[in-house]
Amino acid sequence: MPAQLAAARQPNAFDRLSDRRLLRELAYVDGKWTAGGNAASFEVTDPATGHTIACVAALDAAETELAIAAAASAFQRWRSVLPQQRSAILRKWFELIVAARDDLALIMTLEQGKPLKESLGEIDYAASFVEWYAEEAKRVNAESVTSHLPGAEMIVRREPVGVAGLVTPWNFPSAMLTRKAAAALAAGCTIVAHPSSETPLSALALAELGERAGLPAGVFNVLTGDAATIVGRMCEDARVRALSFTGSTEIGRLIAAQCAPTVKRLVMELGGHAPLIVFDDADLDRAVSIALDAKFATSGQDCLAANRIYVQRGVYARFRDAFAERIAALKVGPGLSPDSEIGPLMHGRAVDKVQAHVEDAVAQGATCLVGGGEDRAGPLFFQPTLLADVPDSAAIFREETFGPVAAIAPFDTEEEVIARANATEYGLVAYVVTQNGARQLRLGRALDYGMVAVNRVKITGAPIPFGGVKQSGLGREGSRHGLEAFTDLKYLCLDAA
Repeated sequence: MPAQLAAARQPNAFDRLSDRRLLRELAYVDGKWTAGGNAASFEVTDPATGHTIACVAALDAAETELAIAAAASAFQRWRSVLPQQRSAILRKWFELIVAARDDLALIMTLEQGKPLKESLGEIDYAASFVEWYAEEAKRVNAESVTSHLPGAEMIVRREPVGVAGLVTPWNFPSAMLTRKAAAALAAGCTIVAHPSSETPLSALALAELGERAGLPAGVFNVLTGDAATIVGRMCEDARVRALSFTGSTEIGRLIAAQCAPTVKRLVMELGGHAPLIVFDDADLDRAVSIALDAKFATSGQDCLAANRIYVQRGVYARFRDAFAERIAALKVGPGLSPDSEIGPLMHGRAVDKVQAHVEDAVAQGATCLVGGGEDRAGPLFFQPTLLADVPDSAAIFREETFGPVAAIAPFDTEEEVIARANATEYGLVAYVVTQNGARQLRLGRALDYGMVAVNRVKITGAPIPFGGVKQSGLGREGSRHGLEAFTDLKYLCLDAA
């Protein structure tokens, strides 16, 4: 590591770690920690301070090839491991993640910036997928088919597809990896994973714990470095039979195109542009709390964030005023500050986009009631903001914002708001707040989204099939359906005459 980078490190950033071995700066390939042949590296910075906290190995295309080869070689051995044994290894991985909860959360907050209490919640969430798929590993069952041919016995079984490429984002660096990896490993696949270069340390810490849990060499590989180089090679290589990606719709389209020549199995959790609809029969205090949580978790850097908030005109003014008061009270600060509720954005590009959305909405007639600019806490902090009377033509009502800016507008009728909510290429999640039971069912059917939350925010978890429709994604993650992308159906017809 260059001396100037070592000198630039944030002093004592990781002194609170109980287990310093969880702080890894080398990639993990074929059961070995490696700096790569060129010994190139890149800096990881704390978005709250701008200080360098790590210098991580930057692998190239040749080393990606070696990792894919290792995963392909390990596949036949791993698929032959009894499901109960794979389950036991995953269970041990889960237990180690739970035991390292505080350290993993600290690493995440330092590289991602989210408040520590949110990081702790994400580690619990990440661990839950490993626990879930430790059990599902034992339930990838064959099924018997009633024969339509005389003297024939028919069996359909699920078999692992092979090497799986996993590409994970910076906003949930632990949970997005375990949600994919645990399902693939349970199915009998081997893995080549690429975490975001903004947040590689969380993935490398999970690899360290996976090694301790007994994952064999070559089964779980973590490649750090340039995304275009590493992911491009994954897409091109025919030995990678499935690719699971979480990120923007724009990048998802590029990856799908690159995977087309090898006809890979694709799972994509892409952009969101969630509507939140508050009807005039809603409990107003509850509606405001739901909107606050749905918009400002992870500082708004969440594909599930409520990007468009529609409030029926009869309660619009009261909702607006109460919402403004709650937003103004949110505490902005570094993730390690115990009272912080809004942390920094990930990088300067995010700040620029949020600022542009605010300015565009105001130029088109919206009113900025709270916030509206950078926060004094630092260059990557943005004030929690409320825009009222936002027109549908504003950029914030047409594009995913990914920041702590709430945009609200009134509506009159149910039919009108359904049409406005569905007028987007995205279809990940929608939120509805109403006490009318019949309306709850109608909206659940009418909203063109993969998931609909009624009178609540938290709906995700290991048992549910997470995913969207339209250009918000392909396939599902979590639940028993999360295994489907990593398995092929094989049909056997046996002559029993």
